[in-house]
Amino acid sequence: MFVDVDQNTDEWLALRAGKVTGSAIAKIMANGSKAFGEPAKRLAVDLVISNLTGVVPAGGYSNSDMERGHLEEPLARSRYEFEQFCHVKNGGFYDNGVSGCSPDGLVGDDGLIEIKSVIPSVHYKRIKTNSYDPAYRWQMIFNLKESGRDWIDFVSFCNSFPDDKKLFIHRLRAESLKTAFDQIDARLAKFFLLMGQINKEISDYV
Repeated sequence: MFVDVDQNTDEWLALRAGKVTGSAIAKIMANGSKAFGEPAKRLAVDLVISNLTGVVPAGGYSNSDMERGHLEEPLARSRYEFEQFCHVKNGGFYDNGVSGCSPDGLVGDDGLIEIKSVIPSVHYKRIKTNSYDPAYRWQMIFNLKESGRDWIDFVSFCNSFPDDKKLFIHRLRAESLKTAFDQIDARLAKFFLLMGQINKEISDYV
């Protein structure tokens, strides 16, 4: 179910509470099919507590790069619209019950965008490798899976670059990601079992 809600609002935070989202999926997918690492275990506890209490967790870690990225996202979106001759709509939130995603924007009836506003050295690396940042691979794949859309554009934006090179775009298509979708399903099944175990242990505590 798509909810047309502005990101970082109280309503948006409430929709995300207790759900696996794109920003957290990499912690779950880490280690392949091996045991979950500590980041995934901490995430499981946080989600269980959020579900038990209904309390939206406080804001997480932030640094200057993240703050700059948030401020520059509208510039990146405008540049993308200009270069791609399109209109980017609000990404909202795709609510699938126990999971969901908040893409940075919707393009037409089929596409998503994921914007990263970065420093020059990081943007240069994207241009040199001609590919997306692998750190966001699972986030992009998860967002495609959760939204049911056909493609997602990874958008690297650097406002310090020459005007005609501020944007780098790399597209992933859902049709080529069936195996990755299956991997997410298998990993989430185990993660939800972990959440169930944690929930029982907390509920049984006296």
